[in-house]
Amino acid sequence: MASISMWTFLQAMCLVASLSMALPENYEDEIDVDFGPSYSNELPIGMGEETPTPFPESPALTKWDKLFTMLENSQMKENMLLQYTDDIVKVELQSLRGEMLQFVAQYGGSCASAVESSVRRAGSQTETRLQNALDRVREVSADQYTRHDTALQQLLAASVNQAARLERLENGCLKWGGGQAKSLQARHLMQEVTEIENRGRLEKTLATISSELQTIREQLTLHTRSTFASMLPSGCDTGLLFPTRSSIAHVEVTPKRPFQANAVTICLWVKPTQVLNKTVLFSYSTTGNAYELQLVLNGQSVFFTVNGEAHLVEASGAVQEGQWAHICAVWSSQQGLASLWVNGQQAASSPGVAEGHELRSKGSILLGQEYGRHFRHLSKPDTFDAELAFTGKMTGVNMWDHVLNSKEISQQARLDGSGCGLRGNVVAWGVSDIEPKGGVKLIY
Repeated sequence: MASISMWTFLQAMCLVASLSMALPENYEDEIDVDFGPSYSNELPIGMGEETPTPFPESPALTKWDKLFTMLENSQMKENMLLQYTDDIVKVELQSLRGEMLQFVAQYGGSCASAVESSVRRAGSQTETRLQNALDRVREVSADQYTRHDTALQQLLAASVNQAARLERLENGCLKWGGGQAKSLQARHLMQEVTEIENRGRLEKTLATISSELQTIREQLTLHTRSTFASMLPSGCDTGLLFPTRSSIAHVEVTPKRPFQANAVTICLWVKPTQVLNKTVLFSYSTTGNAYELQLVLNGQSVFFTVNGEAHLVEASGAVQEGQWAHICAVWSSQQGLASLWVNGQQAASSPGVAEGHELRSKGSILLGQEYGRHFRHLSKPDTFDAELAFTGKMTGVNMWDHVLNSKEISQQARLDGSGCGLRGNVVAWGVSDIEPKGGVKLIY
């Protein structure tokens, strides 16, 4: 259907072109106009009036009338052709819409099944973690309830023993007093003593139970915090554990494809164990420049450098020891605009950072270390400066060859969200090849 409509459209266009070439030739033809014999009113001589002048012939006026008629006809034909062309386009669009609907119907099922599988997997993992936490809570609660029941049984036994002792005391008083009035007074006295003792024991028991319940509440709170602390943020399934600072601990990342760009965005989740001076999180090095890109911790601050430490932007108070933080570094060669984003909010921005610079391709990406001046040293290819090594956890490392907007960055920074599903086109977490070395472990 599409090929027939296209052939009809080409025929219509050829007809318009032929008419356009033919019209100028018709306009140049001589137009002969014959008005017939000329008449004039003749008055007899002597009437006292002048003889009127006959009207002149106007062959030019008739020629233009015919020309305008031909132009009107040409305009009508052109409108008809345009209407026909519009109908052809509508038919083509309807055909294209049908093909798109057929494509969606054919391939939409596979996409839906993939999304459903991912959602099912995430839901299964979350359900397993929650079930483990609930089992732990039930174990703690069962233990505490057993202890409370034991304490109440002991209290009941003590009350029975005390009642027996008081009864024996009452009988002794009755025998010793020898009178009904004295026995009645002694009985009332013993009852008051018993009530006071029971009230005191009950208050102590209630205080003990309240203290134990407070302890259970604190344990549950600590357990909940530890459970969430052990989980990876933003829906990430895997992470990296850098256990110690050493000269060999690092992770090599292979990009999805070579890139050479004038802009870049780097995002990652980080949980430092110890915050020291200059701890390398991310570095990109080439044979010509070992400091092409770097994302570095300096105390609680974050530094982002492009083409060396002379071009940097700094965000203060970005990280805390033992807490997850989401960091994004954005740079564009145009005007050299660089910015740092912490937990979805812009923390620092600076223009003129390596303005006009172009990132070189065929470089190497490291996590937790830098090559520095020893880039690809042949004798010790995997030996680095231990003072720059990162310790802690890292996940959700992604890299793009363009600038992300604020909405895209904030969507990744939600601790309880699914930001790990937004993967970069240069480095994609969970897709790109990563190789932990020197004791770095892959955690789940």
